[in-house]
Amino acid sequence: MSNDTYIDCPRARSDMTPCAARDGWSACLASGQSGGQRMSLTLQPIEWDEARAFIAEWHRHHEPPTGWKFGIAVNDGVKVVGVVTVGRPVARMLDDGWTLELTRCCTDGTPNAASMLYGAARRATFALGYRRLISYTRASEPGTSLRAAGWREIGLAGGGSWSRPSRPRVDTAPTEQKRLWEA
Repeated sequence: MSNDTYIDCPRARSDMTPCAARDGWSACLASGQSGGQRMSLTLQPIEWDEARAFIAEWHRHHEPPTGWKFGIAVNDGVKVVGVVTVGRPVARMLDDGWTLELTRCCTDGTPNAASMLYGAARRATFALGYRRLISYTRASEPGTSLRAAGWREIGLAGGGSWSRPSRPRVDTAPTEQKRLWEA
């Protein structure tokens, strides 16, 4: 299986194979009909500070996480286009020593990067001996990348404010109900 992704070719078939021109992509590029390019995505390690900086710049509704066990990045051959961070579960009742939580998946919008990262996080988690990997999405998000990477939806969970009368907090993240996913 290849990690190649084809984008922006008006003559490409829906199964993402190159267009039918005899010499493939060069015909599209030479004809001026497409600004398309062949892009290969590659996984790479990433340092904590780099992952946090990427998330701070690109994540739509969350700040970078406060800790992690590990992170993985994906690049397009030129630059990092996405990262995941995996750490201990935020919900203390799920922190049993065998479960990890994918706390952030963040891309710059590059096609297939999120699915590639979800799959890599799943493989790495089980390779490290953990038995379970979970993640949450907002209830309004469809979870397409998670499904593509083999995750399954467990159901709705949580939501609401973290603020309590004994421990008031300002909500900086969305408070809508979440979907719980398991790898």
